[in-house]
Formats: sequence, C-alpha cells, structure tokens
Amino acid sequence: MTVRELPMVVPVQGLPARVRIHEVGPRDGLQNEKRTVPTEVKADFIRRLADAGLTTIEATSFVHPKWVPQLADAEELFPLVGELPVELPVLVPNERGLDRALALGARRIAVFASATESFAKANLNRTVDEALAMFEPVVARAKAQKVHVRGYLSMCFGDPWEGPVPLHQVVRVCKALMDMGCDELSLGDTIGVATPGHVQALLSQLNEEGVPTGAIGVHFHDTYGQALANTLAALQHGVTTVDASAGGLGGCPYAKSATGNLATEDLVWMLQGLGVDTGVDLGRLTATSVWMAAHLDRPSPSRTVRALSHKE
Repeated sequence: MTVRELPMVVPVQGLPARVRIHEVGPRDGLQNEKRTVPTEVKADFIRRLADAGLTTIEATSFVHPKWVPQLADAEELFPLVGELPVELPVLVPNERGLDRALALGARRIAVFASATESFAKANLNRTVDEALAMFEPVVARAKAQKVHVRGYLSMCFGDPWEGPVPLHQVVRVCKALMDMGCDELSLGDTIGVATPGHVQALLSQLNEEGVPTGAIGVHFHDTYGQALANTLAALQHGVTTVDASAGGLGGCPYAKSATGNLATEDLVWMLQGLGVDTGVDLGRLTATSVWMAAHLDRPSPSRTVRALSHKE
C-alpha cells in the first residue's frame, strides 16, 4: 500500500527528466536462486513487470544449462512472453547462443565481458582478449540482422581477486566493445564496491576516450549500501539508463561476494522524489515483488518493498 503524498517531489537541478530502467530481475535476479522457478511463474513475472510500466525487461539467457541451470528453460520461456509490447533483451555467450535467440525472434541481445582477467577466467574460461574475440562474430552477425546489442562489462570498479581495477583497464574493454559494434554498454559494479567519486571518474574517462554518455548504462550492486548513491552520481553525469532488479533479487554465481542488485522499487522511490519520470507504477511493481517473494519463500531484500508492503 503506497502513501499517495510520499515521497514529496523535490527536484534537483541537472538531473535528466526521464530515466529508462533496464529491468534485470527475470534474468540476473533469478539466475542465482537455489530453487528452480517454474517457467510459467517466470513468464508471469515478466508480464507483471510489463504491466507495472517497465519497458525493457531482460528475459533470460541463452547459455548452456550446465553453467546457469536456473535459466535452462530459455527456449520454453521466450515464446510465452515474446508478444508483449516491451523490449525483451536476452544474454548470449557465443554464436550458438545467438542462433538460439534469433531462432525465437529475439531483437535485443547482450554479450558479457569482464574488465579483469580473473573474472574473465572464472566466468568465461577465457582471457579478456579471448572473450572479446569470441564476441566479435556474435556482434557482427547481430548487427547485420539489425538486432540491438548491449555489452555488459563486469568488475568495472573492483575485483574480488585483483582488488582495485585501474580506470584505463576498464576503458580499454569498453572501447573494444563499442568498436566491434555494441549499441550500448552496461558498467557493472559486480561486487558492489564503487563509490560516487569513482563512478564519476570512470564516466569522465570514458567520455575523454570517445565513449558518449548516451551509450552508457550503469549496473550497481548494493553490497556496501552504495547503489543509490552511485546511481545518483551517474545521473548527475548525464546517464539515463539504469539497471535494476525487482525486489532487489540477484547476485552473480561466479563472484560469491556479489550480493543483490539495486532494487527497482528503491530506485523508483528515489527518482519519484527527484521528479524524474520512469513510467513505472510503484504500487504495481511492489505488489509484483511481494508476489515473487512468496514464490521464492523469503522476504524481498528491497527496503521500499518492505516499507510499502507493511503499511496498514
């Protein structure tokens, strides 16, 4: 139950008028769950998110079931939601994954690279450059078919094995992804160690090296409670695409220190208070996360979901 008058709208000068939320709950949010979520429940989750006003909903991942068993039903799931009037990006790790996605009519795909050698080895069993070489034909073929391509980049702000990640190291991989044809990037704080100054420094460095702010999205985890602060820093820089996960679901199966994603409800609450439009109905979104939490048999990690769902 929402309080209609709250949050009070107090705009801050210099922020974008509208933010596009790239909802990752059905993919990034569910990929690390221990219990298997039935395909129809996933489909209903996506439908409810669309009904709440989210226009970009990452549906699933066409990876080998051995690596992400929770998303082994991609072929069954995608046709159940493919006709929704929203964008439904899917992750593809290689050309085989691309073939599977294209066969089902996917029009937005994402590849996932790493800024560090340690995570590239853990996640893809390749070096950073070997992974980029693997993505080149995937991106080329997708672009030839006028498919939108997003490039995810993990460990942009810190790595559990390597520690701090130099800015130039992140920028190099970002430029490589853009040069091969990616339409947009998503800068991932996979283990949640970023702080606002670090965020603005990386964004500034990317701009200096020719990567436009309009091509950049941000993907923060809330391990140290910094996700909203880091998001605000990115918005102040001009970023207008923010990744978030309904109910704060998610983590990363290959980085054990990665906790939940930025909760979509927490993001919407902040943006509503700032007068920034998202097109999202917070009440419907909260109800969706409460519904999913019941299926997962545990409370939502989102503070906004907890606050709104406990009001009498």
